[in-house]
Amino acid sequence: MINGDPPVDKPSPLNGDKSLAREEMRAGLRPFQLVKYFSFTSLVVILVFTLFLSWVISNHARKVMLEQSEEYSLLLAENLNQQVFRSFVLPTVVRFGKIALSHPDQFELLDRIVKNATQGLKTESVTIYDSSTNVISYSTLPELVGRKDAGGIEYQKALKNNPNSQIVFSGSVWNLIPGTPEVSCQLKTYIPLRQVSSTGASSPQIMGVVEITQNLSKEYGAIIQLQGRTILVSSAIMAVLFLVLRTIVSRGDRIMEVRARERLRLEEKLNQSERLAHLGTMVATVSHEIKSPLGIIRSTAELLEKRIKKVAPGNEQLARIIVDETSRLNTIVMEFLDFARPQEPKLMRMDVNGVVRRALQFIEPKAREQRVELRAELDDTLPSVDLDKEMFYRALLNILVNGLQSMDSQGVLEVTTTRARASVTEKDSDKDMPRFAGAVEIMIRDSGKGMSTEKLEHIFEPFFSDKNRGTGLGLAITRNIIEQHHGSVRVESEEGLGTTFTIILP
Repeated sequence: MINGDPPVDKPSPLNGDKSLAREEMRAGLRPFQLVKYFSFTSLVVILVFTLFLSWVISNHARKVMLEQSEEYSLLLAENLNQQVFRSFVLPTVVRFGKIALSHPDQFELLDRIVKNATQGLKTESVTIYDSSTNVISYSTLPELVGRKDAGGIEYQKALKNNPNSQIVFSGSVWNLIPGTPEVSCQLKTYIPLRQVSSTGASSPQIMGVVEITQNLSKEYGAIIQLQGRTILVSSAIMAVLFLVLRTIVSRGDRIMEVRARERLRLEEKLNQSERLAHLGTMVATVSHEIKSPLGIIRSTAELLEKRIKKVAPGNEQLARIIVDETSRLNTIVMEFLDFARPQEPKLMRMDVNGVVRRALQFIEPKAREQRVELRAELDDTLPSVDLDKEMFYRALLNILVNGLQSMDSQGVLEVTTTRARASVTEKDSDKDMPRFAGAVEIMIRDSGKGMSTEKLEHIFEPFFSDKNRGTGLGLAITRNIIEQHHGSVRVESEEGLGTTFTIILP
């Protein structure tokens, strides 16, 4: 059920225009692809910066904790230095004449003074090093007493009257994972143990070095938790931003793609229209030049036919052949002219069913000859529509004739008229096939051989046909006529199952 000549596989200007348009469409999408790239890149940069910021915050918090704990240790050590000198050194020297911590009474007295001074405070241990030799003379941890060379660089600095601290910690944000060891943190402060004057001022003479160890695991754990919460909240915010950005970018990408495809479609239609306009001008010129000689040839052949009947009866069919062929050529020329110079429809309010019945009556003899059954289901309640009776009759006739030609012998050709559905489902929606509430729908079905999807895409193109004879303009003219009536036409076909044309008239 096709009208036109088969396409020839060769390059054309239109194909070049299509390729160029596709390249332009891809070029139009590139800027948005760059936007997408930079959007996701900036998101990654923000996430990295957030992680870096959380690390800086946690380090600053740890530094502040160390400074505050160190100040606390210095105050504690100063207080401890005063109490040890006044409550232990002076009474011991008066009572025993010298200090010897190996004596149990002296050790117990010092131990009692130290524990009373540090009771309730955040101290894990207090250790006193001898100033003359690197040995632990006293410690709240009995196992450390007497250990030699236990003091390191910090001990040496304190002997030179330089108080200093050392922080020992283990663990990181990964220790927040259940099942991993807990974090630990110790602050060791080394302070010189000096003599104290009666006024309370410390003298330069150093009697030893005091090491105060504080357990800061709880505070350090709080900092680690702060860092973990910062990373978690930042990651959650970044995830939300990522999803929002991805949604916006994906939606924008789809909109850009739809617009680019629409632009490509419009450019293709424009290129085709320009090509057809040039072709139409050429066809109109050639057809006009051919029409006059054809009329002369036909008139001459008709005169010859009449004279041959008189002079040589029985041979007049030769002249009849000339008349028939010139009539066929004249029909082709008229098709060319109709395509090149389409007429403006003269619309009048009328009944569609009347035009359909007239077209069916015209093809009835041919259908009978081919043993094709004509079926008509016409809705008598259809509203009147604006039609150019002759133009629309010709459009219907082109489709009906094509239906008959698609069936060699026998078959069914069915015509149905009805109101189009008011709502459009997703399956039925088609930009090329709009539906109007209350519009008139004409369906023409044949049980012919049908056509492939590839042919289906080209049937409305001018000069496309799979027949040996014909101009390939019938369906192109038909679509132009229907579109001039502000309607639309759609075709569905499957090889071996026939073809269905659907016309919608508003």
